[in-house]
Amino acid sequence: MINLCNTACLNPPHTFFMLAFFGFGMLIGSFLNVCIYRMPKGESLAFPASHCPQCQTALHFYDNIPVLSYLFLRGKCRFCKAPISEQYPLVELLTGLLFMLTVLRFGFSLSVPVYATLQAILIVAIFVDAAHMIIPDKITIPGIIIGFLASFLPRHPVSWQNSLLGILVAGGFLYLVAVLSVVILKKEGMGGGDIKLAAAIGAFLGWQRSFLAVMLGAFLGSVVGIALILIRRKGRKEYIPFGPFLACGAIISLYWGNELIDWYLSFFR
Repeated sequence: MINLCNTACLNPPHTFFMLAFFGFGMLIGSFLNVCIYRMPKGESLAFPASHCPQCQTALHFYDNIPVLSYLFLRGKCRFCKAPISEQYPLVELLTGLLFMLTVLRFGFSLSVPVYATLQAILIVAIFVDAAHMIIPDKITIPGIIIGFLASFLPRHPVSWQNSLLGILVAGGFLYLVAVLSVVILKKEGMGGGDIKLAAAIGAFLGWQRSFLAVMLGAFLGSVVGIALILIRRKGRKEYIPFGPFLACGAIISLYWGNELIDWYLSFFR
C-alpha cells in the first residue's frame, strides 16, 4: 500500500496561498476551455487568438478574465451578443477548486504540480468525451509519459515500478474488456481513448489506485446508464461515454483512494 503521509498536508497552507492556487487553477481552466473547444476540431491551441466562435471577433484581455468576464458580460458576447456557454465558467471554477483541494490535501510538495497536471488531463477528457465521444491522443499519450517520468521525482509517492505497473494494469484491463466485448458481444465495448486514458491514470496513480479508479468509473457509469434508461433518455443499445466516469473515478481515487482500499481490505483481515 502506498503511504501518502510524507506528502499529506500536516499544517494547512495559509489562506493566501489557497486563494492563489484557486486563482491559478482558474487561469489554467481558461486554457483548458481552449483545449476542449479546439482539440476535437484539430485546430491549433495557439492561433488564432481567443475569439467569439459566432462572430469571430478577437477578444480583449479583459473579456478573458476567468468567471468574472462571464458574469460582467452576463453570459453574452460583447460584440454580437451571442450566448456564451456555461461550460466556460464551470471548467474554470472546477479547475480552481481541484487545484486548491490538491494543495490542501498534499501540501507544498513536488506531487502537487504532478497531480494538477493529471487533473487538467481529466477535465479535458470529461468535457470532450461527453460532447464528442472521443478522448484526444494529444492529452492521453503525453499524460502517460509525464505520469511515468514524474515517478522518478524525489519523495514522489508512486515509484517508477508502480507507475509502469499502473499503465499495464489499468490500460491492460480496459483493453481486455474491449477485446472480450468484441469476441463475446460482437460489438465495441471500450474505445481506444478510454484505454489510453486509463493507462495515463495508471502512470500517475500506480496500479492500486488506478484499478480502483476503473472500478469506481464502471460503478458510476452503470448507475448513470441505468438511470438514463429508466427515464428513457437513452436506449439499451445506445453508447454513453465512459471517459467522464473514469475521470471522476480517478479524482476520487487520487484524494481518497488509499483510505478506500484500506477500508475494503479491512473486511479480509
